[in-house]
Amino acid sequence: MYGPLPDLYRTTWMSHHLLIQRAVSWRSKVGNHAGTVNGFRGSASDHAVILRAGCRHPDLTTVDRNSGGIKSVRGITTVHFTNNMKITSPLITSLVFRSNLSLLLPLLLLLGHSRGMPHVLRFGGIFESIESGPSGAEELAFKFALNTINRNRTLLPNTTLTYDIQRINIFDSFEASRKACDQLSLGVAAIFGPSHSSSANAVQSICNALGVPHIQTKWKHQVSDNRDSYYVSLYPDFQSLSRAILDLVHFFKWRTVTVVYDDSTGLIRLQELIKAPSRYNIRLKIRQLPAETKDAKPLLKEMKKAKEFHVIFDCSHEMAAWILKQALAMGMMTEYYHYIFTTLDLFALDMEPYRYSGVNMTGFRILNTENSQVSSIIEKWSMERLQAPPKPDSGLLDGFMTTDAALMYDAVHVVAVAVQQSQQITVSSLQCNRHKPWRFGARFISLIKEAHWDGLTGRVLFNKTNGLRTDFDLDVISLKEDGLEKVEPYVMFKKSDKPLYGNDRFEGYCIDLLRELSGILGFRYEVRLVEDGKYGALEESTGQWNGMVRELIDHKADLAVAPLAITYVREKVIDFSKPFMTLGISILYRKPNGTNPGVFSFLNPLSPDIWMYILLAYLGVSCVLFVIARFSPYEWYNPHPCNPDSDVVENNFTLLNSFWFGVGALMQQGSELMPKALSTRIVGGIWWFFTLIIISSYTANLAAFLTVERMESPIDSADDLAKQTKILYGVVEDGATMTFFKKTKISTYDKMWEFMNSRRSSVMVKDIEAGIQRVLTSDYAFLMESTTIEFVTQRNCNLTQIGGLIDSKAYGVGTPMGSPYRDKITIAILQLQEEGKLHMMKEKWWRGNGCPEDEKNKEASALGVQNIGGIFIVLAAGLVLSVFVAVGEVLYKSKQNAELEKVDIFKQWAIYHEPITCFIAVINCLPRQLKESEVM
Repeated sequence: MYGPLPDLYRTTWMSHHLLIQRAVSWRSKVGNHAGTVNGFRGSASDHAVILRAGCRHPDLTTVDRNSGGIKSVRGITTVHFTNNMKITSPLITSLVFRSNLSLLLPLLLLLGHSRGMPHVLRFGGIFESIESGPSGAEELAFKFALNTINRNRTLLPNTTLTYDIQRINIFDSFEASRKACDQLSLGVAAIFGPSHSSSANAVQSICNALGVPHIQTKWKHQVSDNRDSYYVSLYPDFQSLSRAILDLVHFFKWRTVTVVYDDSTGLIRLQELIKAPSRYNIRLKIRQLPAETKDAKPLLKEMKKAKEFHVIFDCSHEMAAWILKQALAMGMMTEYYHYIFTTLDLFALDMEPYRYSGVNMTGFRILNTENSQVSSIIEKWSMERLQAPPKPDSGLLDGFMTTDAALMYDAVHVVAVAVQQSQQITVSSLQCNRHKPWRFGARFISLIKEAHWDGLTGRVLFNKTNGLRTDFDLDVISLKEDGLEKVEPYVMFKKSDKPLYGNDRFEGYCIDLLRELSGILGFRYEVRLVEDGKYGALEESTGQWNGMVRELIDHKADLAVAPLAITYVREKVIDFSKPFMTLGISILYRKPNGTNPGVFSFLNPLSPDIWMYILLAYLGVSCVLFVIARFSPYEWYNPHPCNPDSDVVENNFTLLNSFWFGVGALMQQGSELMPKALSTRIVGGIWWFFTLIIISSYTANLAAFLTVERMESPIDSADDLAKQTKILYGVVEDGATMTFFKKTKISTYDKMWEFMNSRRSSVMVKDIEAGIQRVLTSDYAFLMESTTIEFVTQRNCNLTQIGGLIDSKAYGVGTPMGSPYRDKITIAILQLQEEGKLHMMKEKWWRGNGCPEDEKNKEASALGVQNIGGIFIVLAAGLVLSVFVAVGEVLYKSKQNAELEKVDIFKQWAIYHEPITCFIAVINCLPRQLKESEVM
């Protein structure tokens, strides 16, 4: 009889991609299942969980390994979650009851029996492989185990183990029989493998006839009246696995379950569950995976359409990896789905793409990774595998030791322990056609079944009757998101050369906020990190909250001061103050580089519209000047001033001269042409004023363009991203930001999601660091939380935030429901906001090394109509005025001449009508000679 269950190993394994939500140890007994999980009980003080192993007394449990019975003793066995670790990647936290015996159980006590042992002993291995393919994991583990034993010389100091390996094709039982006979003729102490049932049965039949132990590490169905006395299997008994799955179904309180199996043996392995509908209120649907193909999409589509959310997959790890990829592509990796996989290699699959999908995934593991010596052996194995040539993709992480490899490693060591315990053993050549058994066979198989070994897969014990493994540990593992990572700058450990205690250990924005609240409200406080390292989420499996929210519900904490988002589901169980910080999703992009000035960059100070209007104004003023000069009598003069009686008069403002006058004024160079009439002088003056304003504005803006480097960003908002495809943009795959775009109903963001989803492999990144690095090294925009963008851009001057917030959420101080502190804290936060202290605290912790101020807002812009449009209005008004003045001049001159000459004014007006007629007829009128008779 064994004593109470041993202490818990509180360990983490940082190299895996699964997070243990809970782990339960099943103790397997032949014909008797002891150790069923009846429930969990939590302790409010330390997040303890009490495991009751099927006994009536709620607190006490021991296991009699011989009889499978359970006895009550005083004491409580608790399981404590590790809660103070910094999590930077998915990890495994296995909470399992295990023996405190070391991996190498004092086998040195048995060394005294090694005196009659042979110096060289041969083991046979028969392994299936694809023709001309690489060696499988079992074959490599077989060699690895034998080399380890020979190198260490601890288990068999005086014996060297050799091996004979034969490879056969899959499903070829005849070849397996022939290879087994060849090995027996060489003389082997035991035969390991093959794994496929038809080949294994053929080899097992030969081994039984000749009395040679047959060691199996793969699952094989055993009939109840098994007479294979020379057979042992290290693979867990299928009845125990089936009961474990049924226990999980009960624990999760499933009422509808879909079983998906790969081949007919899956129905045998799951027979306990298949019998459940007749004994329990469970609706069971059974489906089979398509044969000879990895395309499970049609099956998954049917399951999705039928809304089958609770699914048990019985398949290999290779198929499991394909199913997960296809389920992700079909949108079946959400929080509504819960998958259980029977493969014992689920822990070794790459779960990185599914971490933040929300899917619930549960599996089993027999590999004892918590033991330090086991970890050392696995590390050596991984180093050897990583140095080997790459193999075809099997869905496993590189270098990981599979369950099959670990079982083979343990199988070799179990047989080595039996060799050590045997005082004398002689291996002889056996012939299959003579049926003469090995005379040491019965004794040797008995030693193997009696051997004890603490190996990679836990304690190895066999049932002496049927050779099946019993009393093994089975870990339950679940996929969960990471725990809370301490992200700057909310709460950080203060760096100091001296030891710090209490609240002095921490610094950061939240610590300063708490200090300010304490100063206003006059309370004392003690800062304590949350035990499980989580903000607070509702666990669907248990219906209980975790993290900060749990501690507020249990009144273990009075305040939760952290970047704790105010959400609807949290508001139903706790109270929140008014927000102290608002944030949302924004765009991270690299700062644009300065553009090289172009050949015609001198045109930049004025907009194209202004240049066009200046040209039209020039043409218009020149023409108006020409017409008015022709129309006004004061612009006509005697070209011969020495002859005042000359009848010839001239006008300087011909059409070409009018244009030249305008160009000279515009270029601020002047000309020899001088207007004489008031009307033409008004046109010239207003044109000079116009050119003064234009040239001054152009000169000033040109100086700005020459001194300020233009920084042109190709995008300014999310709309700009959605309208183009040249700049790639993406998010962290399976993160909260991706979920927002995936579920949004806004057309712009939905269009962005279609773009990202269509190019998932090229635009999605694994984490924030990868996204930032990609922004720096390529033409890529990264969508992430605005507060993180602010923090990053203050420390990397090559990055900037583009546009505003795409969505909006807020952080608030959490309090227990009905807490009297909630309203007081709200008032204090409003006071800090009005005083500007919240802004100052954010500036303090977000401000980095002081990047130079962004000059994007300082760059010069071309002058447009809105800037200098008024001068065109003034010009137009001046031209209109000049026209009226010219008409007045004509009328005045006509009247003056009519009175002087005593003629009709209309006759005098006709004299000045000729220039207008000439202009309309587009005729350049020649200088007229006014005859004295006409004047008379």
